[in-house]
This record gives sequence, C-alpha cells and structure tokens, in this order.
Amino acid sequence: MTATIATGARFSSADEPAGPAVLFGRFMLPDMSEYSCQVSELTVDGAVFTTAAAPEAATQIVAYIDEIGRVEGISGDAVPGGFRIVFSHQGQRRERFANRLAGRAGKNTTAGTDLRRHARYSPEDGQSYIALPDGRVYPCEILDISLSGAAVKVDVMPSLGTYLMLGKMRGRIVRYVEQGLAIEFLKPLNTSQLSSQIR
Repeated sequence: MTATIATGARFSSADEPAGPAVLFGRFMLPDMSEYSCQVSELTVDGAVFTTAAAPEAATQIVAYIDEIGRVEGISGDAVPGGFRIVFSHQGQRRERFANRLAGRAGKNTTAGTDLRRHARYSPEDGQSYIALPDGRVYPCEILDISLSGAAVKVDVMPSLGTYLMLGKMRGRIVRYVEQGLAIEFLKPLNTSQLSSQIR
C-alpha cells in the first residue's frame, strides 16, 4: 500500500503543461462557496481542475494551488470530471506567475519518486487519531508508515488536499486508498521518530 504520492512535475517551460503530474488546490466561486480540486495541465495561461463541483462556463474563479499560490481566472470548457480554467493575469502579474512556474521547474523534481522509495512499516499498535482543521477528531488505524507518509484506516473521507494531524505529525491527504486515506507528511520523519511509531 503506497502512503505517499509524487507532487512534483517537470516543466519544459512555463508555457507547456506539467505532463501527468497533479497538484492539489481549492477554488472559490462568486457566492463564496469553496471546493477542493486536483490541478493538472498547468501552464501560465490556465489549467484543468478536477472536481465534483464544476461551475458554469464564464464564472469568476479565485484559486489557491499548492506550491504555486493564488490565481484568478474564468471557468472554461467542461472536461470529464471537472473544467478548464483560463487565468486572467496580465502584464507583470503574468510575468511573476511565469517566474513561479519556472522556479518550480528548477527544483529537484525527483523528490516524489524518492518519497515512494522509502520503506514502509506496519506498526505493532496502529491505533491513532486524525484531527481536522475544524477541530473534529476521529480514531484511525495506521496501516503502514514511512519517513514521508502513512496510510490510515478511518471512517471519514475529508477532501483531497486537506491538512490534518495524524497524532503529532502534520500532513495532508494526497489520495484515497481502499480502506481510508494516504497522508503525506509536511516534514519527513527522522529515523528515531519513525522507530517510535512502529514499536
């Protein structure tokens, strides 16, 4: 069972899509309603948002994309499972956004692959809890854990991208697994921290 997911992408340029990689984000509609989404095909001019709450075409969108930040745009054509967004930034704002994409492209994009190579362990006592940002706490069972993330069995399914606490470890939900959630830690554990979790 995989506990982490790669979130890096290799960009050829800011004008080219980010290949098959997926980022996570949230977007807000004019009525102030907010929804989670997965972001793919990200370029300086737009992206595809995968979400269960696709708005009508030509709707004003404000979004926050992990590793990228705030973007504004207009919803475009519907696509299977979501919609396209056309970013509205121009001039210097467009240039700054392009620089952010270029800067991200310059990072070590093999990090996600390295995370998947971390050995995963099944703790002897996997009983723990997750705490959500709104204060709700739910018991869970850690199915497996590594330096970079964990898979947990839990009865609730918060939105992808939700930040939470798994015991004392801060992370975010990166995907759903058969029995629950895959969580990526915001700060990888060190070996002593991992050892304390699998005793």
